[in-house]
Amino acid sequence: MQFRAFRHITFLLVIAVTLFSSFDAFAQRKKKNKNKRTKTETTVVVSQEDKRKAEMYHTEAEKYYILDDYAKSFVLYQKALEIDPSNATAYYRIAQIYLKGDDKEKAIFNAQRAIKLDDTNKYFYLLLADIYTKQSNFTDAAVTYENMIEKCKKSNEYLFELAAIYIYQENYDKALSVYDRIEVKFGINEQVITQKQKLYLKQSKLDLAIAEGQKLIDAYPGESRYVIMLTEILISNNQSEKAIPYLEELINKYPNNARALLMLADFYRKNGNAEKSNIYLNKAFGMSELDIQPKIQVLAGFIQKFPNEELERLAVNLGEKILIAHPDDPRSFEINGDLNMKLGKDELALEAYRKALELGASNFNTWQSVLQMEIKLEKYDEAIKNGEQALELFPNQSGICWFLGTAYLANKNYDSAVEVLERGKKLSNSNEELKSYFNAQLGDVYNNLERHKKSDESYESALAYNPDNEHVLNNYSYFLSLRKEKLDLAKKMSTKLISRSPDNSTYLDTHAWVLFVRGEYKEAKIYIEKALDGDDISGTIIEHYGDILFKLGDIDSAVKQWQKAKGMDETSELIDKKIANRKLYE
Repeated sequence: MQFRAFRHITFLLVIAVTLFSSFDAFAQRKKKNKNKRTKTETTVVVSQEDKRKAEMYHTEAEKYYILDDYAKSFVLYQKALEIDPSNATAYYRIAQIYLKGDDKEKAIFNAQRAIKLDDTNKYFYLLLADIYTKQSNFTDAAVTYENMIEKCKKSNEYLFELAAIYIYQENYDKALSVYDRIEVKFGINEQVITQKQKLYLKQSKLDLAIAEGQKLIDAYPGESRYVIMLTEILISNNQSEKAIPYLEELINKYPNNARALLMLADFYRKNGNAEKSNIYLNKAFGMSELDIQPKIQVLAGFIQKFPNEELERLAVNLGEKILIAHPDDPRSFEINGDLNMKLGKDELALEAYRKALELGASNFNTWQSVLQMEIKLEKYDEAIKNGEQALELFPNQSGICWFLGTAYLANKNYDSAVEVLERGKKLSNSNEELKSYFNAQLGDVYNNLERHKKSDESYESALAYNPDNEHVLNNYSYFLSLRKEKLDLAKKMSTKLISRSPDNSTYLDTHAWVLFVRGEYKEAKIYIEKALDGDDISGTIIEHYGDILFKLGDIDSAVKQWQKAKGMDETSELIDKKIANRKLYE
């Protein structure tokens, strides 16, 4: 940076010294050339010899300019001007050099002198307009463009820049006037019409915007796209009724215009004519030549409105049509995956997402959806395989870490679960909510590793963010009861848990077991019996009921409950011993 600054200062110093010396020399030359001036004292008569000398300096200056040695070129341009002050190109180059040195005022002065000497060179005007634009002096920039277009041949193409400047100034009337001039010069074209429409809409002149659209349609009657463009303007400005005749006429001429079909379908659905809307939708969705993206947008909109029996039936039908029309496009399977997931058809959703991956889908959401479905369907081996592959593709995505860590946990691969979940927590950065979810899961993993201090810290960090996290309240209180530690805290958490979800059998069982460990057997019996009234009854709950009954002295009933639990899942390893010896083992 110091070197660059030194170069910049040196460059300015050279220019300053050169200017002073040049002005002195020029003043001296004016004295010497007194006898060569005309009577008007406005023009210097340059001899042929001096002209050649001036051209030599100018040529050398151009060489150094091309080599980016602006200091030397500046000196030589000045020398050329000392001899021949009528050299417009030299002033132009000096203006460019000043602009490179960020001295815009001197650049403007020299550009103006170049134009004064030659007002037919468009490049002089363009430089001056560019300097004004860099100064945000759009008024003078516009005047410069106007003068250039008036004075210079083949400069009408810059009417577009002039219009843009007026738009930037929000001088829409002048911009529209320029676009009219463009149409006169170049004829009617889409770019100009659409710009005029935007400006008219900004001015709330909808009728004029419509008239421009009609003008484009009339000029190119075979271009259906222009009809669509006009109808989109009408619809977006609450003029749908006026748009329909255009669309229906277009459909009569071009029955397979898919965009028009979709627009008509949307209009008739919004106006309560679902039957007519569905006719247009089915036709459009069955057309392979229609791009898949607008179909996906329509179907995604329907999915967001579920549950709705009518829309659900329609969406399933349209989803099948997308698959038929676009069998090799992974997006057709992705949207069908979303559809089936929303409908609760998890196996079909997983199948669709996997097919999307087979066809080359590479976006993060599809991989995450595959893992989500595999975890939900308890396909943990497959979730681990796909999760490891996804993590290679998306190493910085915490969502992948979450699902992969959960799969490891479910498969009792606790060391791998810790590694991946801790990685995901770090990737969560400042997202405290996401961190709390990772902490909740890490609490479970560390507990299984019997790293109880780390487990408790993870649970407490999760509760610090969300004290009502039911997963943590349940697991933390239950694991404390199994360890017979912090039983007051365990009871406090399980009490809060059942106050929030009084009919949840698992939570009621947790609370009952906390009470059991505390020796509060009668209260424990009340809550375990409430748990047994629920629908989600596990072998653990029934076994716990037997344990509680045993502590209350009802041995026969306790054994009956143990026997009942034995034929179910999730019982302890001691269940057979309890039954055989009619005794509680803890």
